[in-house]
Amino acid sequence: MSETLLKVRGLKIGATVFPPGEKPHDITIVHGVSFDLAPGKVLGLIGESGAGKSTIGLAAMGYGRGGVKITGGEVFVNGRDILKGGIKGLRELRGAEVTYVAQSAAAAFNPAKKLMEQVTEAAISHGKFSKSDAEKRAVALFAKLGLPDPENIGERYPHQVSGGQLQRVMTALALCPEPDLVVFDEPTTALDVTTQIDVLAAIKEAIRDTGVAALYITHDLAVVAQVSDHIMVLRGGNTVEYGDTDQIINAPVDDYTRALVTVRSIDHEEKSPSDNPVLQVKNITARYKGTNFDVLSDINVELHAGQTLAVVGESGSGKSTLARVITGLLPPSHGSIEFGGHTLTPDLPNRPMEDLRELQMIYQMADVAMNPRQTVGTIIGRPLELYFGLRGEEKRKRIRELLEEIEMGDGFVDRYPAELSGGQKQRVCIARCLAAKPKLIICDEVTSALDPLVADGILKLLLDLQKIEDVSYLFITHDLATVRAIADSIAVMYQGRVVRYGPKSEVLAPPFDDYTDLLLSSVPEMELGWLEKVISSRKMESAGN
Repeated sequence: MSETLLKVRGLKIGATVFPPGEKPHDITIVHGVSFDLAPGKVLGLIGESGAGKSTIGLAAMGYGRGGVKITGGEVFVNGRDILKGGIKGLRELRGAEVTYVAQSAAAAFNPAKKLMEQVTEAAISHGKFSKSDAEKRAVALFAKLGLPDPENIGERYPHQVSGGQLQRVMTALALCPEPDLVVFDEPTTALDVTTQIDVLAAIKEAIRDTGVAALYITHDLAVVAQVSDHIMVLRGGNTVEYGDTDQIINAPVDDYTRALVTVRSIDHEEKSPSDNPVLQVKNITARYKGTNFDVLSDINVELHAGQTLAVVGESGSGKSTLARVITGLLPPSHGSIEFGGHTLTPDLPNRPMEDLRELQMIYQMADVAMNPRQTVGTIIGRPLELYFGLRGEEKRKRIRELLEEIEMGDGFVDRYPAELSGGQKQRVCIARCLAAKPKLIICDEVTSALDPLVADGILKLLLDLQKIEDVSYLFITHDLATVRAIADSIAVMYQGRVVRYGPKSEVLAPPFDDYTDLLLSSVPEMELGWLEKVISSRKMESAGN
């Protein structure tokens, strides 16, 4: 094996785009990127959406997804230019020398096959191991990655394990053939902080113990700082900065890199509550139809005008279920909800139009929250027609005003969602909510799918709009950095119950209950060695108990 496992020189990647109403034309996605990666080392690729991170990672396997083509440059793996080896060479490479860990394990696994069959498939088909030896290796990897019941978990189907467990199974799948290089593509972004730290620790330990090299793709600089030896910062398909992890974190040179390091520095002063709450959730208990157990148990929280209540907790804690109850999508089995001084009708279809107008929601995935066949003007204009009967010039004027409020301008009126960035799509969803002039907006993980700088801009926009419109936010999130930035009060949820609740200054101040302490200690910090300190601390606590 050569001293350089992966050598990329002058990599150029392009695609053909088909804009509505225009002729198809070619664009360049990656502009002449070069780097080296030695065996046993980890290179972090970081940058905003569209920077080219995943595209470069997949190019290390000679792959261009969705019509994307490698148009120039060289990619050497173990001294061979994989772009000149043809289909046969790529088939021999993928799943043997180079493997891949996708962001969404749930979408990457075949739901009809057991985990063991999928984990061992590449190792067996490439002749790396016999079936029995591959299964023994898989069990050893399951144990190394901290999966429960490693001897038997392979007999389960993908839907029978949690998201965090499935992500670790995918890491085992990538390591099973004993590859030289693994491409980790946002492997923890979709996970809550407590699960993320377990998966991150398992990935780092597996990389160290197997000696595999890795490309680690993410938009979270604090995460990549825990696993990488070097970091390449990308923007618009170009290398912005490239150096060892210590230099990038502690002495960044480029303005964009410095912005990434200092992101989420919003200074939000906690406001005192007004006399009359906008929302009061009283003794709410709920269960899903056809089940005999409660998913929410005796929930009591309130929210005041012009304030933000952050509801936090890991996946499955009941955050989004509480939102479903408040919006009327899941009628409670016990308790009531007071809104604007009156009791809300439990189920959505029977609520009066005024309640529907005053209680709006912004969804996590802006991509699927808008009709792709409608223009921005149509999307924002619909609530203006529905709730206020606006037509013609009066409606167009209000649409322009809303676009100015979200800092986009009327040049976007005739654009379609596909022509917008992720941040712009979320701003349009915010404008659609504001068009109804609501008293309360439920924000369900509205920044979790966005890059840090884009998310920061969305949070600042929401805070600015809150001052102008005096609207209240119920902000559902697992991101404690977001909570610190925007919340006035916090409700911490665990297994369908509120375990800690009050003003932000009190909830985030010690002494903490065990679960809140776990949440707060699991938020990655921009500090080298942070992951090791957290793991060591938890091992000591576990030994003490």
